[in-house]
Amino acid sequence: MKKLLILFTCFLTVQASFAQKDKAQIEKERQELQKELREIQENYNKVKGQQKATIGQVTMLQNKMQVQGRYISNINNEIKGLSDDIYLSNVELTRLQRQLDTLKAEYGRSVVYAYKNNNSYDYLNFIFSSSNFNDALRRIAYLKSYRAYNEKKVETITETQTLIEQRKQQLLGKTNQKKSALQNQEVQLNELESQKKEKDRVVSKLKSQANDLSKQMATKKKRDAQLRSQINAIIRREIEAAREEERRRLAAIKKAEAPAAKNTTTGTVTPTTKKAAPKREAIPLNEGETRLAASFNTNRGKLPWPVDNGYVSIPYGSYNIEGLTMDNPCITISTPAAGASVKAVFDGEVRGVTNTGEGMFVLIRHGKYFTGYTLSTASVNKGDLVKTGQTIGRTAGADDGSGGQVDFYLMIEDKKVNPRPWLR
Repeated sequence: MKKLLILFTCFLTVQASFAQKDKAQIEKERQELQKELREIQENYNKVKGQQKATIGQVTMLQNKMQVQGRYISNINNEIKGLSDDIYLSNVELTRLQRQLDTLKAEYGRSVVYAYKNNNSYDYLNFIFSSSNFNDALRRIAYLKSYRAYNEKKVETITETQTLIEQRKQQLLGKTNQKKSALQNQEVQLNELESQKKEKDRVVSKLKSQANDLSKQMATKKKRDAQLRSQINAIIRREIEAAREEERRRLAAIKKAEAPAAKNTTTGTVTPTTKKAAPKREAIPLNEGETRLAASFNTNRGKLPWPVDNGYVSIPYGSYNIEGLTMDNPCITISTPAAGASVKAVFDGEVRGVTNTGEGMFVLIRHGKYFTGYTLSTASVNKGDLVKTGQTIGRTAGADDGSGGQVDFYLMIEDKKVNPRPWLR
């Protein structure tokens, strides 16, 4: 029985330890979600009062609804954790109560026995009836230990009663926490419903601007195609230049090793072991470029945003705004106003500064990585070395006239990827 109690206590301890870690993780996630919701709301408030509805407004509301859904899921996890805690607390309370009942019963029997035999003559008779002196000492020691045993029983009963009271208070606290979490869950579900209605209102307004919206999308589609062509041309030149440099380097090494391969005594050629050909990169990198690329990769998820106070108004890849489907080769980041500073997200070298007809486009190389920025004006030139956070130009006006925007591109060699996961 004791072994089972010990195992059960260990199980509850381990369970409580895991629950504590889960609670810390849930609380950390909740704080991050609350912060994200506040940031989205602050950005939305800046464009909420505009006369014209924009795709950025719809995107922000969609993002907020997604975050709100994760927030509700976080609350559900908290409720589940509290329910588990309440169940385990009830189980432990039942166990402690049974233990207390057993202790009281045992102590009661002991008290009744002591009362029935509470006679000094009996104690003396018990001692003096010993067969020898050592036996008498053992009987005295037994009587002392019996008294100590009863005192220990009383102490254990008191401790168990105190522990039960503590567990009841903890259970009450967890029950109140669960009640509060359920109330919060209802509030957040109502908030999500309110967000859905707000999104439907903006979408309805957006549909009434179908002609303007189609023109915006056509303009963006044309600009994207033009930029894609320019980016591909620049990266092709970079790849070809890097490969040519690599060919020259390998030719120089081969020429330097040729005399050493001959046997100076006999004049015969010493056979060499043929090495496996290394994996060919799209862009051969020198030592410095390799280090830069490795550092860029290490900072995935930590890169600074190219603008301050910006938000993603159009996501990367294929997206659908109520029947309007587009494919964005970058992420479009909007700012409250045009003319905001645009900054390099990492150390690198400017490899292209081109005029798009509507503004400027800057391409920066970071080893095998490339980042691209659409600007109204550029403050760097081809060949310039830039540092993380250095201003390279200013944001252009947004297509819908709602403020400023920058199209931010990311390529790994000649493959475009979603830049959002790389930004902090």
